[in-house]
Formats: sequence, C-alpha cells, structure tokens
Amino acid sequence: MTLKICVAQLNFIVGDLSGNAQKILDAANQAHAQGVRLLLTPELSLCGYAAEDLYLRPAFMQACDDALKWLAAQLAGLADMCVVVGHPQGGDQRGTAVSITERFNCASVLREGQVIATYAKQELPNYQVFDERRYFAPGSQTCVFEAGPAHAPVHVGLLICEDAWFEGPALAARAAGAELLAVINASPFHLGKGYQREQVMAERCRATGLPLVYAHLVGGQDELVFEGRSFVLDAQGQVQGRAASFQEALFACSLEDGDTVAVSPGDKLARWAAAIEPQRSEEADLWDALVLGVRDYVGKNRFPGVLLGLSGGIDSALVLAIAVDALGADKVRAVMMPSPYTADISWMDAREMARRMGVRYDEISILPEFDAFKASLAGEFAGRAEDSTEENIQARIRGTLLMALSNKFGSMVLTTGNKSEMATGYCTLYGDMAGGFAVIKDLPKMKVFAMARWRNQHDPYGTGQEPIPERIITRPPSAELRPDQTDQDSLPPYEVLDAIIERYMENDQSIVEIVAAGYSAADVERVTRLIQINEYKRRQAPPGIRVSHRSFGKDWRYPITNRFRA
Repeated sequence: MTLKICVAQLNFIVGDLSGNAQKILDAANQAHAQGVRLLLTPELSLCGYAAEDLYLRPAFMQACDDALKWLAAQLAGLADMCVVVGHPQGGDQRGTAVSITERFNCASVLREGQVIATYAKQELPNYQVFDERRYFAPGSQTCVFEAGPAHAPVHVGLLICEDAWFEGPALAARAAGAELLAVINASPFHLGKGYQREQVMAERCRATGLPLVYAHLVGGQDELVFEGRSFVLDAQGQVQGRAASFQEALFACSLEDGDTVAVSPGDKLARWAAAIEPQRSEEADLWDALVLGVRDYVGKNRFPGVLLGLSGGIDSALVLAIAVDALGADKVRAVMMPSPYTADISWMDAREMARRMGVRYDEISILPEFDAFKASLAGEFAGRAEDSTEENIQARIRGTLLMALSNKFGSMVLTTGNKSEMATGYCTLYGDMAGGFAVIKDLPKMKVFAMARWRNQHDPYGTGQEPIPERIITRPPSAELRPDQTDQDSLPPYEVLDAIIERYMENDQSIVEIVAAGYSAADVERVTRLIQINEYKRRQAPPGIRVSHRSFGKDWRYPITNRFRA
C-alpha cells in the first residue's frame, strides 16, 4: 500500500468562487502529474474563510453549489484522483432539499467528475472569533471514503477542523473502517496556536491508533491570519512532516508500506515519507503574521499602496518596517507632520528611518492649521487653560491630512496605535485612529519594543543596516502633544500596564485577583476603569491583525453602556 497525498496549502479569497475553484483545479492537475492520488484543500476553500453573513444569502449559496459542480466536471480526467474540497452547502449531506435556514459546513470528495461523498462538520465552534452556529447546523454522519487505486485503496476518515478537537468524530471514523484521518482546517493564528494544534492532533492519533494528515489554510482575511504549517503525524502522534509557515505550498507526503506505524489492528503497517520544516521562534511567527496580514488586506482589497504618519517614535517605526516587508518600499509612503512640540530628534529619526527603508518621505507642518483652529475657538475657550482638547486637535489635523492624501492618491492609511493604547484610550478618535487598517492593534507596547529589536537583528535584504534607528527604540515614548510630554506621565510603567491588560482583558481575571497577584490596587483600578470607559472608541477603530488569543475585535464584545466592573 502506497498513497501519495498532497495538501493544497493555498491562499484563497472570500467570495472569489471562480478564482478559488481555478486555484484548486490547477493544484489538482499539478499534483496528479506528480503521482498524487489524494489532494486535500482547507476548510471552506471554495468560498474562502470566513464568508460570515454571505452564508445567509441564497444567491451566494447557489453560487457555491454551481462552483462545486463546475470543479467536479473539470476534474473528470484525473484518473484515480480524489480531491477533498471545503464548501458550504444549503441542505443536508445527502443533498435532499431542505429549508434554506439549514446550512452545513461541508467537505466533498470529488473523483473523476463525481461527488462521491460529502461530510458535514459536527462540532461548530462558537467562541473567540468563531460564530459558526449563527450560520450552520451540525452534521451527524461519519464519512470514510476510499482513496488511491481500486486494487489497493486506503480508507480515509474525513474530519473538519473543530471535529478533531473532540474524541467522538475521530473514534467514529475509526469504527467505520478508517485507516487514515484527513483533517481540513481554517484555524486562525495566534501566538502558540501551531504547537497546540500538533499536541491535540497527537492525542487523536494515540486515541485512535491512526496516522493523520492536517491540511491548513494560509493567508490573511480582514483581522484574521492563517499560517499554514500543515503537518502529518504517525499513529503515535509523532510529527513525520510539516509544511512551511505563512507560505503557499503544495505539500506532498506519502503513506507507505513499512514497519513503523500500525494503522489498523494487526493487518496493515505504514510509514510516512515527507519533509519536516523546523519549529520557528515566537518572534518569527509574529513578524510573518503581521507582514502577511498587511499584504493580504492591501492586496485583496486592491489598494495601490499605503501611507502612514511617521513621528519618529517606536510605534510608527515598527509599522513602517512591517509595511515595507509586506509590500515593498515603492508602495509605502511616510509623512512627518511636526507640531510646535515636535523634538528635533524626532525629525532626525523619522528622516533616517525613511532613508533606511527606502520609502517616499514628506514633511507637512501642522502649525498653520493648529494656529487656525485655536484662533477659531479662542472666543469659546476664553478663560480656560489648554488641556487634552488642544492635544487632540493636533492629532485630528494629522488624521485629516493623511486621509486627504489617501483620497487623492488612493493609498490606504495605516494606523500606528498599539494594544496598550487601544485598551486605555490613549489614542485620539478621528485623529491617530483615522485610517483603514490597524497593523499593531493587538501588540502590547512591550511587545512593540521586542519586535523592533527582533527586526533589527534580522536582515532579509542583506543591507547590513538595522532598519529602525537605535534611538527610536531607547528614548522614552511620547505623543509630543505638549512640552516635555512622555507616555509614563499618566500611565503605569509599560511592563505593569501590559500585564494588567493581559490579565483583565485577555484572561478575564477580576480586579481582586489581579491585586492579589501583587499589582498596586491604584494601578489596577485605574487601568481597568480606562479599559471600560474607552469601549466607544474601540467600536470606531479600524480592523487590525489578531495575534493574541483575544484581541479588541471579534473576540471582545462588551457593551459600551455598562456599569459593571469587577
């Protein structure tokens, strides 16, 4: 028994049914020519993941059905080839017409022009960013199909993503005669998730005594990133193959006769032959996730390029480096907009950063506009001292200028605020929050510093030069909206601030628990209050890349009007 398998670890576009179908067809033709007889595509590959309320449109569901039929017909000439395609289906898994309110997250097996089997996902996640119970009904039937030549088939048990996180579906597939588990997936990235997936899938292998191939999506979709990193495990749960992370790949592996892995009780033995990509550092994963998130958001939405305000500070410097790595210097523009409080070293560092990155750089003073605003409001503000009002005016002038450039030239504005600022409201609505995509929205300030240093230690272009000037990393952060201002004038030290945010916002610890862990009651009270009262700002923020297990996006759905805090 030998079965050559290929995982089509590809980057699909939500709603591009013809483009996605063609991409699957091209992969199938290429794989078949190389002897592959089982091709696996990711979860919902035909329509892209996640299509959200598009599933509620009958026209969309019909278009998905039509695309599946077209693809099946195009695959008719590939002898002995099974292609597993993820798609939504508006009916039960037997194809019987039912109410349009019953939809299923399906995987169909296409062979020589026919749909020979269809499996409906049983376990529907409804936590974190997932909302599958809004769209789909759970399936109940096990799917085991024959792959490979008729004289020596391999019985493959088909599962979809969350199904494999529970024992039941895998054990049912084993009881139905499966000799191999094939799991197709669209599992969003967050730090540490790749290792966790392998550990859970290893448990499935040991519980069933079956080897497993895990086919995973790659690409960015709005705030989500999928890292690929498909893999194969033997029946003991040991990694026998792993695809590259954050890259498209036709990842080939073979399940071969041998003497290392029992795949069914006492009658067949098999081993894997596949390449194994090495484990990566957390920083490498994080950087590539941010880069891929920017590249796909800009590219899939057909923006010609991006621009951002470059202040001479650490946040905008990091966003600039990510943008250049994602898009190339020719598609990135940096604009320095000094105010009366901008330090000379900020000018110097911004210019140097732009020079090192090779991007277009412009300077537009906001002093005339700032003076005009103050003059217009002088009568209304008479007798009142300057405060955050004047600070916010400066930020809003900058936002207006950037959006004007965006409107005129078509480039999208990248915002530069980090998670610490988003949590506490240290960002200006219609000012530095104005833009199309928030690149480091889920990156706490201490992680911003760490990633800046990591990028300076890695030189993918062989320039021999650190992209971010050292002084940008080492000088105290400041919004420079009043004389001698620093961020720590009104916030706890960032290592304390970020730890409180993580405990309260990401891990749902109570105020009492955080104080008991050794944090100042005054700091905890202050930070948690800021998190609560700034919900209205976050609702108006642009989408941003999710890299933690809980971001200020679909993971976080708190009421704006809310008097509970504990």
